[in-house]
Amino acid sequence: MTVSDSDDGRRSFRRSGASNSGRSGASNTDRSGASNSGRDAASGRDAAQKSGRRGSPSGQRRDSRDGRGGSGRDSRGGGARRGGEGGFAPRGRAGDRPQRRQARPEEPDLPDEIEAVELDPTVRRDLLSLDKANAETVARHLVMAGKLVEEDPRLALAHARAARQRAGRIAVVREAAGITAYHAGEWAEALSELRAARRMAGGPGLLAVMADCERGLGRPERAIELGRSDEAAALSGDEATELRMVVAGARMDLGQFDQAVVTLQTPDLDASRTGSGAARLFYAYAEALLTAGRVEEALQWFLNSAAADLDGETDAEERVAELTGDDQ
Repeated sequence: MTVSDSDDGRRSFRRSGASNSGRSGASNTDRSGASNSGRDAASGRDAAQKSGRRGSPSGQRRDSRDGRGGSGRDSRGGGARRGGEGGFAPRGRAGDRPQRRQARPEEPDLPDEIEAVELDPTVRRDLLSLDKANAETVARHLVMAGKLVEEDPRLALAHARAARQRAGRIAVVREAAGITAYHAGEWAEALSELRAARRMAGGPGLLAVMADCERGLGRPERAIELGRSDEAAALSGDEATELRMVVAGARMDLGQFDQAVVTLQTPDLDASRTGSGAARLFYAYAEALLTAGRVEEALQWFLNSAAADLDGETDAEERVAELTGDDQ
């Protein structure tokens, strides 16, 4: 997994070499139709990936016709004293027997070829508060989580949980655990981990992924509330767009189709744009228009999405064929 700079100067945790999405969070075609945030893992990115449709690079999707978005950033955090998680236990009275540390749950195997140096250096620096051996093991578990998050999100989550068990006081580890849980469809666990990371590191955290988790838990109203928060108002660029797609999906969850359309009407809705972000936004907008009964407009925006989708991340062309009858 890797961490990249985001618009606000914070970092986004994602798999090395993967495209930026909610997986890092991730935005997912999960629920909004084109945005692929975390449900694909980085996320969700659900063990579920229930939608047969292609979405954004994040990996887990619930229903490609419903819109989700989530982009993420990483958090620095620390809190752990050098020497390992937990530091030294206080000494008791003479004669007291030291308490044994609780045994860790069984951890998934780490292949010999997986090395800590594969983890982004900025993430590895956050692990310096751990003793060297523990830091290396945590890093290797994070590398494995990143490699497996798309093909085997459940095993990826087992590695992320192992890293969290060893380094739960480090924000980037909690965020990675949250993103991976998101990809595995563990919405409650993902939300808990991402909230913890945000408390440790400050800032809005992966707000779009958190909102998408609320949707996964059947609480679209809470997703909408997050979209109205002060932290949401401070977002810009792709992060703001991802959150809008999640909120639009939440509106559709509630049957508020016209409001979903309005939610996505921003200056970014420019048909001349191309690229992943534009394709997913256009797709989400087309889906909202379609559910609102505005079929002709929806068809045009599916066409716009297909034209903007240079990497084939959406199934916009298939949707066009469905609407025009060319798939018969």
